[in-house]
Amino acid sequence: MNKNVMSTAKLAKLAMMTAVSLVLLMLVRIPWPAAPFLVYDPADVPIYITAFAFGPAEGLIVTLVVCLIQAFGLAGDGFYGFIMHFVATGIVAVAIGLMYRKEKTKKTAVKALITGVVVAVIIMCIMNIIVTPAYMGAPRAAVAAMIPTVIIPFNLVKAGANSILTFLLYKRISGLLHGSGRTVKAAE
Repeated sequence: MNKNVMSTAKLAKLAMMTAVSLVLLMLVRIPWPAAPFLVYDPADVPIYITAFAFGPAEGLIVTLVVCLIQAFGLAGDGFYGFIMHFVATGIVAVAIGLMYRKEKTKKTAVKALITGVVVAVIIMCIMNIIVTPAYMGAPRAAVAAMIPTVIIPFNLVKAGANSILTFLLYKRISGLLHGSGRTVKAAE
């Protein structure tokens, strides 16, 4: 079989992770008090788990599909919401996938998650300065003023909380994703 062709089983697992992400998106939506247009949801957890289990490309594929459905279907966030979510989530998924595939240890997983969160926070500050004024019509100075008080805290909390949840859940379900059919007990 050609290694470049995705197996049906792997495609089904990516579809399952996409579906779980979308269900979480619909079930848990918490507006950020300082800026209600920013919303926390745990939908990135299955995406991060996908990046751990399969790598950065698969993490980005699930990110792309989830962001498209969220932006143009479920949440109605449009192109602005799509691009911001894709970049924020995609950065973490790529960091996780690249770092973890080289050395699959808890220490590497923690480093990958922390790296992803830090890079996402930095990139989202830049994205907000560039993209938000163009799509929301807000003055660049107003967006820049929100960086330390709204943008950084929101992205730290969202990516940080989703990273912690991912760390706690990944090993428990990795057996299902890798075909062993069993989950790892919490004590392991």
